[in-house]
Amino acid sequence: MNPSTQQHVLSGLRPTGRIHLGNYFGAIKNWVELQERYRTYCFIADWHALTTDYSDTSKVRQATFEAAADLIAAGLDPERCVLFVQSEVKEHAELHLLLSMVTPLPWLERVPTFKDQQAHLQEKELNTYGFFGYPLLQTADIIIYRANYVPVGEDQASHLELSREIVRRFNNFYGEVFPEPQPLFTATPKVPGLDGRKMSKSYGNTIPLTASADDIKSLVSTMFTDPNRVRRSDPGNPDICNLFQFHKLFSDDETVARVDHECRTAQIGCVQDKKLLTEIMVEKLGPMRARREEIDRDASIVWDTLRAGNEKARERAAETLALVRDAMKIDYPELRA
Repeated sequence: MNPSTQQHVLSGLRPTGRIHLGNYFGAIKNWVELQERYRTYCFIADWHALTTDYSDTSKVRQATFEAAADLIAAGLDPERCVLFVQSEVKEHAELHLLLSMVTPLPWLERVPTFKDQQAHLQEKELNTYGFFGYPLLQTADIIIYRANYVPVGEDQASHLELSREIVRRFNNFYGEVFPEPQPLFTATPKVPGLDGRKMSKSYGNTIPLTASADDIKSLVSTMFTDPNRVRRSDPGNPDICNLFQFHKLFSDDETVARVDHECRTAQIGCVQDKKLLTEIMVEKLGPMRARREEIDRDASIVWDTLRAGNEKARERAAETLALVRDAMKIDYPELRA
């Protein structure tokens, strides 16, 4: 299919360093699949990182590199996906400014995560416009590429609905410039961390996507298992065991069924199961780990990919802003050489 006739998909990732399995199964695995069917734009949201970490930006650059490297290792292909850095496409900022002229303050005030994150991150001063207005920048991120779809989980639909409302208001004032971005609901399995809670860097319970075989073995050995299974001879309950949740992510159906049965009948112990799971994870993650090792030997793979992606993203974004300026009657062709 000709890329110009394809529908567009937009996804972004805040740079927090190395990508973990929760990120992969929650979003990135789906992005890799979407690039086969859509003109896919994926970006590292370094400006969004500043909304909460503006007081110390020393880690943003390296975190951006690490995230991009892992995205490439995970299978995002620069021949089929535009991978770029948000702050390198200045049109995001201009559209954000223009959208701020038409967006009512109460629309931003009602975003549930504004107060939720203020309560959750009490150690940070978040009474800033950058934090308050991040949903508007998020909207600019999406519609600057005239994206038709945004992959979201069911719990994220409200965020996209705000973007859709802003698009409707803009189009009502100035004409049909933007398509309303539609949610592309995706299966996002809950990935438990090593301690059974949701996998999150803030909990310190993650497994990096491109971890070494030794690191995987060490991390899996610390996984919480069925707390009621005290002795090897005790029957287990896979439904409340972290190991079994990872089997469902990594193992084939036959292995999942066998482990389920052997755990419930005490034919397999937790130590033995951890060894089995480690072997399966090391094998399944091997190609991504090998690709990441190649990138570690040659950082230009990342920088070249991002440079090319930035150029493609700017081209699409510039086309959109030309439409926006014309629609808003702030275009001055006489002033251009």
